[in-house]
Amino acid sequence: MTNKKLFDYKNNRPWAENMQVVMQLGLTMAGCVGFCFFIGFQLDKWLGTRGIFVAVFTILGVIGGAVVVYRQIMEILEEDENNRNGTN
Repeated sequence: MTNKKLFDYKNNRPWAENMQVVMQLGLTMAGCVGFCFFIGFQLDKWLGTRGIFVAVFTILGVIGGAVVVYRQIMEILEEDENNRNGTN
């Protein structure tokens, strides 16, 4: 009987690490937009307005999420550059 693994991490490590980064960036962006949408929705409900805060806060969530994702990408690229140069 052979022992077949569901996922062989040793053979697929670069692919798995790249997938982890993509999922992290996507969830970060979705979290920022979702959180700001929720805040805007609650403000609209509380103040009785018709979607102005949802629109404003959703746009702020997209901008804020893009900034956070950009910083994460720059941090990853900086770590890769340091690893290639052999510095810590």
